[in-house]
Amino acid sequence: MEGNIFQRIEMWLPEWLKGPILLLLGAFVFAFVVSWMARILIRRLQAQLLKNNRQWDDLLLSAMRGPTSAFIWLFVGSWTAQRLLPAVNDEELQPLIMFKDIAFICILAWLLVRFVRLAETLFESRGGLINLDAAAIHTIGKLLRIIIVLIVVLICIQRLGYSISGILAVGSIGGIAISFAAKDLLANFFGGLMVYLDRPFAIGDWVRSPDTEMEGTVEHIGWRTTRIRTFDQRPLYVPNSVFANVAVENPSRMLNRRIYETVGVRYNDIKALEFIVRDVRQMLENHPDIDMRKTLIVNFNSFGASSLDFFVYTFTKTTNWVLFHEIKQDVLLKIAAIIEQHGADIAYPTTTLKLEDIVTAASEEAES
Repeated sequence: MEGNIFQRIEMWLPEWLKGPILLLLGAFVFAFVVSWMARILIRRLQAQLLKNNRQWDDLLLSAMRGPTSAFIWLFVGSWTAQRLLPAVNDEELQPLIMFKDIAFICILAWLLVRFVRLAETLFESRGGLINLDAAAIHTIGKLLRIIIVLIVVLICIQRLGYSISGILAVGSIGGIAISFAAKDLLANFFGGLMVYLDRPFAIGDWVRSPDTEMEGTVEHIGWRTTRIRTFDQRPLYVPNSVFANVAVENPSRMLNRRIYETVGVRYNDIKALEFIVRDVRQMLENHPDIDMRKTLIVNFNSFGASSLDFFVYTFTKTTNWVLFHEIKQDVLLKIAAIIEQHGADIAYPTTTLKLEDIVTAASEEAES
């Protein structure tokens, strides 16, 4: 019956549309219709999956949109080419079959790369729900895409008839030579990889190193260098290999900021010192910006050269640099007010000269 339908269609067609042209036209229409129906089916499946909150299935379907159409056109095109070619043996069809296989592998790689990229977007949108920052997500995505491309290249090379083992052997020898020539480049690459994996800092963190003069805000973490913006707004480019050899401090991850001050009062105020220390401690315990879960110490500490010294050791709730200094200012001014309330005064460097012998000698001379 199908043959009768095609025969009736051919009867109504002019001669120039019959044969190869009809086959090409039919294949084109068939591929277009099937591709269009596949896109509609994928969209409907996605809508259904979104209702059920099945995000990974939705990602896979989103990644399949372009590759599915490409696969349909490849399948129809290869089938049409085999029908249009004159009768040949299997050996003469090998180039076409090889092209079809390589194209299919590339389409599959395209699907996987799209899936990895969409997964990156999903992880970024989740934010704090996963223990990965944006830089780490991008790095893992890049590594996965590189691995996919390398595997596809090796498979295609093997499909073309070349020996992978020989290529890998030559590559290993060349890799040794390249590793010696690009030692610093590789050190920076693996240093950047360790930064991504260990995550001692992230973009936006304030970092500094006690071993170097490096200090500022991290702006970019690359494969070779990390860009840090210093506090005087100069860009500082640090090779990633440096981070494997120096200690890095990350103040951005502090939980609190510390107030550690030594205050001295006059020796004449020694009787009021105990009450001053007591009131300063009470003031800190009742201060809304002091974290009482942390250590709080207010104690007389030492007899200074010209003062009785007590020290204040406490932590603020905030880690914000500007707000911390406002709180510290408030604490210091309240300490000064407490000292004044007790009739005492903050000491300053003084020197006492004993003039007893000179005064006695002067008195004796005056009497004589």
